[in-house]
Amino acid sequence: MKFEGTRRYVATDDLKVAVNAAITLSRPLLIKGEPGTGKTALAIEVAEALGVPIIEWHIKSTTKAHQGLYEYDAVSRLRDSQLGDPRVQDIKNYIKRGKLWEAFTHEARPVLLIDEIDKADIEFPNDLLQELDRMEFFVYETGETVKAHNRPIVIITSNNEKELPDAFLRRCFFHYIKFPDDETMRQIVEVHFPGLKGKLVSEAMRIFYDLRDMPGIKKKPSTSELLDWLKLLLNEDVSADTLRESDSRKLIPPLAGALLKNEQDVHLFERIAFMARRRGD
Repeated sequence: MKFEGTRRYVATDDLKVAVNAAITLSRPLLIKGEPGTGKTALAIEVAEALGVPIIEWHIKSTTKAHQGLYEYDAVSRLRDSQLGDPRVQDIKNYIKRGKLWEAFTHEARPVLLIDEIDKADIEFPNDLLQELDRMEFFVYETGETVKAHNRPIVIITSNNEKELPDAFLRRCFFHYIKFPDDETMRQIVEVHFPGLKGKLVSEAMRIFYDLRDMPGIKKKPSTSELLDWLKLLLNEDVSADTLRESDSRKLIPPLAGALLKNEQDVHLFERIAFMARRRGD
């Protein structure tokens, strides 16, 4: 198995190397990077490129590690026993399999995505150490050991909201997705909008990177937000000339709500743009 990218996903050479190294080492691939840089999409594209199924486990702040293994519904079993339901005779009827159980017992070797692991509490990664390392776990209620038939390709994403434990990091192959430079971003745009007019792309990207470089900005626009903005510009037939407009009454670019996501950044951009245009007058 070797990942070479897909027609829908622009993977840099170092990202391809990281994916293939993790597959070779049979270690989880830990992907970090800004939100909107394609971390989650990477797992989906790896699965498609390799022709294997994907199992997605999206982590929330309330998610516990044991939910990835299984959950035993003792309350339902107690209620059914009071109602005389014959299902209570088999405890397996009250065990819900988690995403790791599903990945371990899948017929084909799947890609297991553990998405945004840093959303969970600090103990979450440590609670999965043994299971991800040995690719097995014990079910106390039934006395069985669940082992991976085919070791899944594990891809774990993090937005760097909190530090991950050292013991967990030692077991992963790490890669940080750098924010795309101008050339890479043009390739990404071409994938999503084939043959898009050059002037519009150039002007939109100029504004986009100016926003990202703006001192004091709270929420930098991401790749996915640039693509959303371009889609809106095309839908509204906004021209490159309109984007270059220097009318002081129109400080904010058209449809900028796709890029600027809070009032603080809007006000900051308005002030900087106004000052820049006054200097240019």
